Amino acid sequence: MKILDAHGRLFGKLNILDVGAVLVILLVLLGIFFTPGNPTSLAQVSTVPVEFEVMVRGLSVRNPQALFQAGDNTSLVIRNQPSGSVNILKVEDPGRSVFVPQPDGSVALKPAPGLEAPFTADFLLTLSGQGQMTGDGPVLGGSKVKIGLPVRLEGKTYDFNGTIIDVRA
Repeated sequence: MKILDAHGRLFGKLNILDVGAVLVILLVLLGIFFTPGNPTSLAQVSTVPVEFEVMVRGLSVRNPQALFQAGDNTSLVIRNQPSGSVNILKVEDPGRSVFVPQPDGSVALKPAPGLEAPFTADFLLTLSGQGQMTGDGPVLGGSKVKIGLPVRLEGKTYDFNGTIIDVRA
């Protein structure tokens, strides 16, 4: 009996192309499951508290005092990627200021008169979450947290954008 017949079958029963395809699939599965690698688990990653401040300018809201309070949790979205939940530590009204020339030629920073627009609010939010410290700085939910980064805060009744102005880890 021939090993390979005229139709390309092994021992007259198995097609050689089918046997080759099965061998390739088996080799791929062996490579996936039995290749030595660098095993990492979540237990090996240490988390550190990351505190940062977000500036929100010109948010249109009817009742800004009822929007959120210190101690609330909010969802953080960085670069359209959910980055976990953060705690609101402090909510401040930064106010608006303008530079005013003084009689001696110097310039002083004074509160801006008459810029209070109805239904418009500014916030300075101090937020805190658990993240990892890397060589490039703190990381929350797989996204780096850096000054100047635009972020989105989501809650039950709000969804707005702000900018990170300070990071402390």
